[in-house]
Amino acid sequence: MSAATPPKLTPPQLPAGVLLDMDGTVIDSEPYWIAAEQELVEKFGHTWTDEDAKSLVGNSLVDSAVILQNAGVKWTVDQILDFLLDRVIADVKQRMPWRPGAQKLLAELRSAHIPYALVTASYRSFSGLVAEAGQFDALVPGDEVTHGKPHPESYLLAAQKLGVDVTKCVAIEDSVPGIASALASGAHTIGVPCMVPIPPQPGLSRVASLTDVNLPLLRIIAGGQAVDQLAGC
Repeated sequence: MSAATPPKLTPPQLPAGVLLDMDGTVIDSEPYWIAAEQELVEKFGHTWTDEDAKSLVGNSLVDSAVILQNAGVKWTVDQILDFLLDRVIADVKQRMPWRPGAQKLLAELRSAHIPYALVTASYRSFSGLVAEAGQFDALVPGDEVTHGKPHPESYLLAAQKLGVDVTKCVAIEDSVPGIASALASGAHTIGVPCMVPIPPQPGLSRVASLTDVNLPLLRIIAGGQAVDQLAGC
């Protein structure tokens, strides 16, 4: 009796799309935001610490504005957002602070014809500059969604704009609220820490830097396998 022929294993497919957060993930803009926040709080005679700044990472801009009000800023939410965005946009126009590995990853995605979207809490007036510079196929800014992160709306809308199934996408984030948003959408998710640590959790992949993200890794993660390069660190 002849041995049964082992079934052929189909290698995992590349993701249908890649969905990337912006601040702290694609660009190192968090220092720009922190400087603007500090300047604003000090205008009103108060102090803004590094811990205060870290508490805003990954929040919607409206939520961040309310926290700044609670820190003593006697302006409306709109006034606060106008001030912060003006400062950060001016800084980015002076120098686009790409995160290590970001431009290389985007170039690899373009070469492989994998569509990619920018998914951010920042508003279009700012994120549009980054989307254009990085040749993103779609942009979902924070001022064009009803529910900001950690709600999944932003990632669901990004996949819809790319015309792909979100469950066949890989999302890349640097914050806890952003990771919660991406996972809730059904996207395979990679956490890349920047300003704040990213705790391990089931189904979440973690890497130290975007320099560690390449097509072979995306293929593995899109196939359903979580890869935690930070375990034990």
